[in-house]
Amino acid sequence: MTASVDPDRSTWDVVVLGGAAAGENAAQYASQFSGLSSVLVENSLVGGECSYWACMPSKALLRPVEVVDAAAHLPGVSAGLEAAEVLALRDRVVNHRDDTSQISWALSTGIDVVRGYGRLSGERTLVVTHPDGSTRTVTAEHAVVVDTGSRPSVPDVPGLRAALPWTSRDVTSMEEVPRRVLILGGGVVACEAATWLRGLGVDEVSLVYRDRHLLARQEPFAGTLVAQTLQDSGVRLYPERNLAQVKRADPRDTGHGHVHGGEVSVTLDDGATVVADEIVVATGRVPNTDDIGLETVGLRPGGYIGVDDQQCVEGVSGNWLYAIGDVCGRALLTHMGKYQARIAGEAIAARARGSSAELPSSAAGHVGLPQVVFTDPEVGSAGMTEQQARAAGKDVEIVEYDLAALAGTYVLRPDYRGRAKLVVDRADDVVLGATFVGTGIAELVHSATTAIVGRIPLSTLWHVVPSYPTVSEIWLRLLETLRAQRHQDDDRA
Repeated sequence: MTASVDPDRSTWDVVVLGGAAAGENAAQYASQFSGLSSVLVENSLVGGECSYWACMPSKALLRPVEVVDAAAHLPGVSAGLEAAEVLALRDRVVNHRDDTSQISWALSTGIDVVRGYGRLSGERTLVVTHPDGSTRTVTAEHAVVVDTGSRPSVPDVPGLRAALPWTSRDVTSMEEVPRRVLILGGGVVACEAATWLRGLGVDEVSLVYRDRHLLARQEPFAGTLVAQTLQDSGVRLYPERNLAQVKRADPRDTGHGHVHGGEVSVTLDDGATVVADEIVVATGRVPNTDDIGLETVGLRPGGYIGVDDQQCVEGVSGNWLYAIGDVCGRALLTHMGKYQARIAGEAIAARARGSSAELPSSAAGHVGLPQVVFTDPEVGSAGMTEQQARAAGKDVEIVEYDLAALAGTYVLRPDYRGRAKLVVDRADDVVLGATFVGTGIAELVHSATTAIVGRIPLSTLWHVVPSYPTVSEIWLRLLETLRAQRHQDDDRA
């Protein structure tokens, strides 16, 4: 099926290869004020991974678990959870994986949609193979934007691939709740999945991960606090371990979200054995760039695509090829991919006008790099960790504070557990990075991102008064603590 305003049309000003959230933004920003025409070429669902298999379904699964957990920690409040109803909610959130509304939005915005698998075939040209096997050539007058995303990576462990393990798509689209689940990985997907699987009633959840801490790219205390809560809920943790062998009885491709066969026996590299009904692989992702025709424009297939600060692909002359989202590897986060798309779209429009002096840059936005992990407790961060700042040669000051000491957190739950940390540039007196761990901290991340990207001096932040009693009071406490630390340093000097 081909969905577009004119099914016989072959030329647009802007062609976006991939119709995920970032691709939609690129098409919109390239055309909304410029008069340029644009088209999305998408082989699967318009809206992409985030809308149907990642961000949206995972949060739909996590939110009920969060509410029930919060109720359990507040005297006088009770709540229960029905797994079948939660899965039904998830299905409504993802529109039952029907992209009709997404296509309608695109067409109403003036963005055409062509259904099919697109491959570059030369400068500004793609060949699209439709679901019925027919092909058409699509040409861009000004620019092609690559937004083909990424896919889960499955390690080459003996027996693992033959066992047909679940990946992120399966665990977010689960249709049944297994009794025992082993998760391979200790990052965001692994920790969030462990949270909702345990909350939905999985009796035995085991996490096997190679690092010392969960969430190894965050400040170490983040993974420690998340690990404590997971263990308190009954999740078994196997840090600094790898899989040595996987055996499965009667593996079967039963479709996404269904158990893929019989019992799974996993041998760890220390000889221990874990038995489960399903295994979830959450060990990272690889970009979908191995079969999109990169070789036809002088690039090597596979791997991440290098880009500049306008998201223009390096190594291709003419400023016509752009890459956004997971394929460029700058930040595998939906909101960062959409940010890159806005930059690329505006750059395309500016170049079409001949206004190269107006080119935007994505450098500033990547300095902020916000992220929220929706575990219990939540983990929110922006900018650099202490380790990253020191590795970059920054002269840093560190300040931390116990979030449980705030009035605003005490009213959320009397047994609140959390922590906050700022990484400060001593020379410029600005925030380089911030990490918050605790219930209700997700909305703090934007204020941290603002402080980092805006390079707001701490002397100015001192006058940004937080409301009381809220979790945002942590900003005041961190600044007070830093001021006290500096006075102590002065006294010692």
